[in-house]
Amino acid sequence: MEVTAKVIAEHFNGEIIGNPETKVSQVARIESGKPHNICFLANPKYQKYLLESNAGIVIVSRKLLPEDCSSVKPTMIVVEDAYQAVASLLDLLNSLKKSKKSGRAFLSYRAMSSKIGKGVYVGRFSYIGSKSKIGNGTQIYPQVYIGKDVTVGENVIIYPGVKIYDGCIIGNNCILHANVVIGSDGFGFAPTQDGSYKKIPQTGNVVVEDDVEIGSNTVIDRATMGSTIVKKGVKLDNLIQVAHNVEIGENTVIAAQSGIAGSSKIGKNCMFGGQVGVAGHISVGDGTQVAAQAGIQGSISSEVGKKGIAGTPAIDYQTYMRSYVKFKHLADK
Repeated sequence: MEVTAKVIAEHFNGEIIGNPETKVSQVARIESGKPHNICFLANPKYQKYLLESNAGIVIVSRKLLPEDCSSVKPTMIVVEDAYQAVASLLDLLNSLKKSKKSGRAFLSYRAMSSKIGKGVYVGRFSYIGSKSKIGNGTQIYPQVYIGKDVTVGENVIIYPGVKIYDGCIIGNNCILHANVVIGSDGFGFAPTQDGSYKKIPQTGNVVVEDDVEIGSNTVIDRATMGSTIVKKGVKLDNLIQVAHNVEIGENTVIAAQSGIAGSSKIGKNCMFGGQVGVAGHISVGDGTQVAAQAGIQGSISSEVGKKGIAGTPAIDYQTYMRSYVKFKHLADK
């Protein structure tokens, strides 16, 4: 779908230099922009490309605006911070491109005791169990399984292959990408005298609060008792394991292939790199920043965590880097 410079500028109160009726349909890098592309300039390293670009529109941070704009071919939209504006732009283009569906497709199943809100779409081969509730405007793509007594909020997007087990709760405005599993059994087994293991029933559920996004193939286990909780605004990447009775605080982001063992509590506004491992029954303080592949084996206070941690076992980042200078040369001696 094409959109004009005028519409884009109005979306984030930008100043237009050039033709407000210039139309674009795709986003591209500034060094490879073409007439149907919109690009952005937020880094001084790429400033030289502005004079060379053939893009239709370029969003430019005000501090990078050239003194002589007459030599710039693209229409420019000037903002205070182009990097922040591009996130808003992508949201605009996505909303224009995607129109919501409604209704229930042929070969989908909905239990008679379930309740479906207004404007809900249910794709083919999807299943909604007894006494489940689906909020207004939610989009359920094909081949989704929703068990019994599940609550799904309003304007949720559930992509193909997602499985939501019995009794789980999904808040408003969440996005669950393909093959997410919510509410599978926690890994609970008790050793017996003969060396075998007896399964411990997992009787709790998973609660996902509002504005959470969960990446493809991520699994969140139900609690043994009570709830596994993912709080408001959390963003989880693909291929993440969240074990039973874990609690993840508001606005925490966790990158791919990370794993959090049972009953651990992660604070709010934390940032985890990829492949981070968290041991069970520990706490990680608010605002903790964790380097990729770190192994957290003990509780981390907010005071330490905000300075950054790295390594296995994880220690504060500055200590890790000083140690790294030494141990990377141990083999030379």
